[in-house]
Amino acid sequence: MAGYKALKARVRELAERAWDMPAIEAGYKKLSLEGIARKTLNRDKIITHKQQILDRVQRRGEEYNLLARNCARSTALAVMEEFGLGNMEIIKALSPFPGFGGTGWMCGGVTGALIALGLYFGSDDMLDYEATGATIQAARKFMPRFEAEVGSVVCPAIQEKVVLGRYMDPAASHENMEAFARAKGFEKCGLLPGIGARLAAEIIIDSME
Repeated sequence: MAGYKALKARVRELAERAWDMPAIEAGYKKLSLEGIARKTLNRDKIITHKQQILDRVQRRGEEYNLLARNCARSTALAVMEEFGLGNMEIIKALSPFPGFGGTGWMCGGVTGALIALGLYFGSDDMLDYEATGATIQAARKFMPRFEAEVGSVVCPAIQEKVVLGRYMDPAASHENMEAFARAKGFEKCGLLPGIGARLAAEIIIDSME
């Protein structure tokens, strides 16, 4: 697990950050209206600017989570936007994935990242077993890295040990959701989309090397 003190410091930074909401909303509105732009990926340029890309993807994951209040959608969108993958229909389909359907199971920082990896490494052809294998291998790299970074892949443990000090189960009731918001849960939980998006982007870039 990444240093507990370092993770808690990042959570505090997210809670106290002066978010530029007009800029975040404008960027998201552009995506909503125009869709995710297709890109011709320049391998050498991407490798040269790897750290800048990872920092940008992480920041977008954090920002989109505050705006959308959905860790799975924000994780996937940050990676998809960076590499020109998929479309906004996929983001819509991820709506129920925070906490794996709000059940408190798999973190949306994981599920959103796996979707993005599937878009990059996978194939439209269901019979392309090589591409399916590449996607599985990418996922097998991602899962232990995320768990090592955060300490768990499920919401209750992450909220209790890293983000909030206890599991608040925001999907359980309106009252829980209000308490979660008052505790700056959406700001603090941006930690997970940021980490998930960064790790997924790193696996994509490393595959280019």
